[in-house]
Amino acid sequence: MPDRCEVLPGDAVVARRDGALLWVDAPGSPALVAALHACLGVSGPGADRVLSAVAARAGSLVSGSASFALVLADRASGTGVALWSGKGQPSVDGVPLSGSSVDGGTVASGFPVGRALYVGPGEAASQSAPGISFDLVEGTVPGSGAALHLTAAPAAAPAQAAPSSFTASSDSGFGAASGSASGAGASRASTPPETGEETAFWRPEAGAAAPVLRFDDGLVITVDEDLVLGRRPDNHEMVSSGGARPVPIADTQNVLSSAHAALTRSGEEVSLIDLGSLNGTHVAGPEATEWTQLEPGVAHPLSDGDRLLLGWTVITFEQPE
Repeated sequence: MPDRCEVLPGDAVVARRDGALLWVDAPGSPALVAALHACLGVSGPGADRVLSAVAARAGSLVSGSASFALVLADRASGTGVALWSGKGQPSVDGVPLSGSSVDGGTVASGFPVGRALYVGPGEAASQSAPGISFDLVEGTVPGSGAALHLTAAPAAAPAQAAPSSFTASSDSGFGAASGSASGAGASRASTPPETGEETAFWRPEAGAAAPVLRFDDGLVITVDEDLVLGRRPDNHEMVSSGGARPVPIADTQNVLSSAHAALTRSGEEVSLIDLGSLNGTHVAGPEATEWTQLEPGVAHPLSDGDRLLLGWTVITFEQPE
């Protein structure tokens, strides 16, 4: 049984992957959301340096003011690494974290993860009324904050010295950082590299067999259930009834409808449906040179490599073999 992740309703973005939590309030900056979301797979010693590199780039990815809070928990060692900026304030068991300032945010590492991790603005939110919060097993949803309630509090591991460098896969979006992040240490990798140099790394995408949506800004969404895409899709009846997961898309040009389009699954087949959007939903094959507008309410089966156009957002559908 997975640990319970309580998500409070709101217009910001909340994401979870295993023991990692992310809260982002970044109007008009999907690139920042995607960059921080990629960090949910960071693991091992040197993770604090990776987050320092992310923070250094955050300023160039933000359009206007933005706040975020990211906590990466290593259940094996019982320690965590966190990065936050602006109104974002992670906390452990109701106690706000303290860390060291870096260019673009604050980094903390080597702290015990406790029994409850919280990300969001201000102090940890109190328990909300029944039916207001909801659980997030994995993925990205709208929310004003999230608290991950762990089933047990693992014993804290001894702090380790920060490594001299880190490496990351080329698709992570970040290069090596020269500066070191302050902190008591970082969580341990499960298997050290053969060279003996401990490094941080990106884990492969979970559930790789499921189809994915790859946005033009780098964000990747797994199609493991029905989805509703749009500016504010959480109010659509497919979402409110529990039959679909909302996927909010940042829209500074106001060309997206609140619930623009849906993806539905039937066995291995995934179909795209326009939900009566104002500016239409378009699709094109991998080699097509023109877009085809869908009829509202008519399901269009998708194939690997098909491109979706929602407003000005281009999304590629990828269906693994």
